Amino acid sequence: MGLLILYSFAVPWEYSLDLGESLGNVARITGLLILVIAIPALLSSRRIQTPGVLQWLIMAYYAFFLISYLWTADQEATLEKMRSYFQVMMVVWATWEFVDDAEKLRSLLRGFVAGCWVLAILTILNFSSANAFAAGQIRYFAEGQDPNDVARFLDLGFPIATLMLVVPGSAVVRTLAVLYIPVGLMAVLLTASRGGFSGSVVTLIGSCVLVFVWHRRAAVKLFIGLIAAAGTIWFLIPSESIDRLATIPEQVSAGDLNDRLAIWHSGLMAFRSAPWVGYGAGSYATASNLAPNDTAHNTWMAILVTGGLLGTCLFGAILIAVGRAVLQSRGLLEITLTTVLLTWTITAMVGSVEENRATWLLFAVISVAGRLSSQQPPGVEPVFAGATRETQGVMKPRRAIRARSLDRPATSTILEADS
Repeated sequence: MGLLILYSFAVPWEYSLDLGESLGNVARITGLLILVIAIPALLSSRRIQTPGVLQWLIMAYYAFFLISYLWTADQEATLEKMRSYFQVMMVVWATWEFVDDAEKLRSLLRGFVAGCWVLAILTILNFSSANAFAAGQIRYFAEGQDPNDVARFLDLGFPIATLMLVVPGSAVVRTLAVLYIPVGLMAVLLTASRGGFSGSVVTLIGSCVLVFVWHRRAAVKLFIGLIAAAGTIWFLIPSESIDRLATIPEQVSAGDLNDRLAIWHSGLMAFRSAPWVGYGAGSYATASNLAPNDTAHNTWMAILVTGGLLGTCLFGAILIAVGRAVLQSRGLLEITLTTVLLTWTITAMVGSVEENRATWLLFAVISVAGRLSSQQPPGVEPVFAGATRETQGVMKPRRAIRARSLDRPATSTILEADS
């Protein structure tokens, strides 16, 4: 379980620590260690969880792209994707096997937020470096990372950090959770990622809704704090970065979304020639006659061209299973996971994240959350319920007071609320 938490921690900033081609980045190394240790542990314990719908669908999806080697337009790229797909998808199985209670699930979520903290700090350090200033950068991001990926990962951390703020936990965890919001927002703005900024608006609204459901007064304070922090941060961000973000309406109404429309048009032309099973894993650039390092910049377009309608249907079924798991969760956890999934959906429209470790890690977390919420509700509810004065030293949520009013005289309830 410790390796899974370390993996969750490493995923947001994985490309900032790469040990070379033979070993790879820190998340890849941690994932391989999970496989080396997890398989013998499961075989020795003989306690293998029955796969859920999501696990079966992912196995079918992976098998389909394995078979795509028979008709691929780029055999070398497909061979590479066979390996990389396995490495990023294995976390769905490992999480399903080893995260068997709500405390472990919360630890996994905390690990991801801690990783987002590292990513935000690395991004801000890049902004403050002399080299970046000398080069006249307008986009700042952690070394080794893509600015759009940085913004996407930071966005995904907002609702999870907010959840860590409102559920029972130590003062240190809650302080780091609330501080991540302004620090992460500053890092998102520094990337000057238009898709990332759009995603941050959605995820911060979802975070405010989460706090509002927990405690209305706290939600008002958080909202005011966000406005104050955003105003302060706005003056710290270089004007060139702000100018790039300001082109979002222009790009949407009359622009080409930074050449994405041309890339998508090339993909659609390729799709028409192989609509059913596509061109094979990793073959988007070859099939669309693009430069070798180009990507689809759209998850659905990438799958449509490489996997055809069959691959797209399989991935769509995976998303339906993930959405079903979100609906199986309850309360604050459900709001958090809904916000995470919406944020992922928005950012996936302008980025190819079908083979991203963060994508499959979040799918794994959502899947386990749904299973635990349906099978172990008494164990999940106390861990992810809104914190009360007794558990956190903060004001009790109003709904907790109302619940107690059923068993107490009205006078007593009023006194308790006034206190």
